[in-house]
Amino acid sequence: MFTFFESPLNVLHLSSKMLVAGLVMLLAGIYGAYLYQGHIPIALLVAMHAMTIVGPTLIKIGYVMRLLSQYRLARFPVMAVA
Repeated sequence: MFTFFESPLNVLHLSSKMLVAGLVMLLAGIYGAYLYQGHIPIALLVAMHAMTIVGPTLIKIGYVMRLLSQYRLARFPVMAVA
């Protein structure tokens, strides 16, 4: 499992997926928690509010992973091929 994180390209692809997932969660959470006018169960409403917290967290973690992988790719370009 830890060998997956040794490759900067793997981390770069994972960070892109985390950024997209975080953005989708944030937008769905905002819509469901604040903009939707219909009646929804309380459990779903709580989940939507939680998504407005978890979504930006994934965005931040994905962004830091992206920065680290780009730094490693610029510093050690040979590792990208391996």
